Amino acid sequence: MYLTNSEKRYLNLSIFRLSGAIRMFEAKVTVQLKKGISDPEGANTLKAIHLLGFTKVQQVKTIRTFDLIIGGVDKNQVKNDIEQICQRLLTNPVIHHYEIAVEEKK
Repeated sequence: MYLTNSEKRYLNLSIFRLSGAIRMFEAKVTVQLKKGISDPEGANTLKAIHLLGFTKVQQVKTIRTFDLIIGGVDKNQVKNDIEQICQRLLTNPVIHHYEIAVEEKK
């Protein structure tokens, strides 16, 4: 039987969790457009806000936030895993800037 890398990782995490070596972490990933990149969603939202009569609003930026619960051996390993998730799925490095905050779950 052959396991994919994802299946191997899941199996390893399950074994570590059963042994008590895996701790749970809460992570928040904030993704926004880099400076100089146009934000059509923000611009359209600003227009709609103005149409509603709230003309004092000057700017709207689109920011996405992802909250993750993730298991790992330590904070550094978890942060590295989340970096990979960001680079491979959640962001486009050409247009996005992102920040990661990780805390151990209580």
